[in-house]
Amino acid sequence: MSPTNRSYPSFRSVLAEHPLSRIAGAHSPLGAVIAEQVGFQAVWASSFEISAARCLPDASLLSMTDYLAAAANIQKALSVPVVADCDTGFGNSMNVAYMVAEYERAGITAVCIEDKIFPKMNSFAAADHSLLDVGDFAHKIETAKKAQHHEEFFVIARTEAMISGLGVDEALKRCAAYADAGADAVLVHSKQATKDEVITFLDQWDDRLPVVVVPTTYPDWHAEEARAAGVSAVIYANQGLRATITSLRTALGSIYETGHSAHLEDSIAGVKDVFELQRLDQWQEFTA
Repeated sequence: MSPTNRSYPSFRSVLAEHPLSRIAGAHSPLGAVIAEQVGFQAVWASSFEISAARCLPDASLLSMTDYLAAAANIQKALSVPVVADCDTGFGNSMNVAYMVAEYERAGITAVCIEDKIFPKMNSFAAADHSLLDVGDFAHKIETAKKAQHHEEFFVIARTEAMISGLGVDEALKRCAAYADAGADAVLVHSKQATKDEVITFLDQWDDRLPVVVVPTTYPDWHAEEARAAGVSAVIYANQGLRATITSLRTALGSIYETGHSAHLEDSIAGVKDVFELQRLDQWQEFTA
């Protein structure tokens, strides 16, 4: 198979196949391929990571075109599906319909949109996190489902009710409305230091739809514990980016301080490792 023509399952089929789908955040094909290599079943094209890679805040500054290009380039490099973080859907319901058409056309099989007001701010930033009216966001979900052309296309409705301080009851109410609107799964987000808020949600959720979680602020929740509690997919949304920042700062700082890189060579990837990630051997077959 040509390195430019890779096949992959839909996210819907991955979710059906695994009791718990584990998803890693990425902002580039390189990071995404590494996530696939170590075993993740899907990759989250993270708006936070994609923005940070350009040294911009995750605050609706980049356009749909920017995020779509990043997600499409990631998907082209993978044999697992991308779940695209599409923020609020990039505007109103008309924007959502256009977003679905463009992401489907790019080969993305799953998108996630959240119920904040556009423009949004990253969930962990000190800022206003006001939510869209329940009915208005439910209409966005209905629009997304009407706009899709392929049955496999998967729409995740993300509620920021707990991020906004509105609590579990509001999250349950909103997720029920989004299920009625046709969502394929719900994502519940919390910035508490423990999993307790999410557990409370799961205990009261009626299992109408799969539940996706993002344990950024409660990182000690083991994947198997999450599965046993009723979670269908867990997203490690930005750990790769954060690890990269630490590693780069350490390595480049050490090189600058010592004036050479000899002491690092045994602990960093070799050039051959980069060639393998680039699939250089496959590309060179075209010149044979």
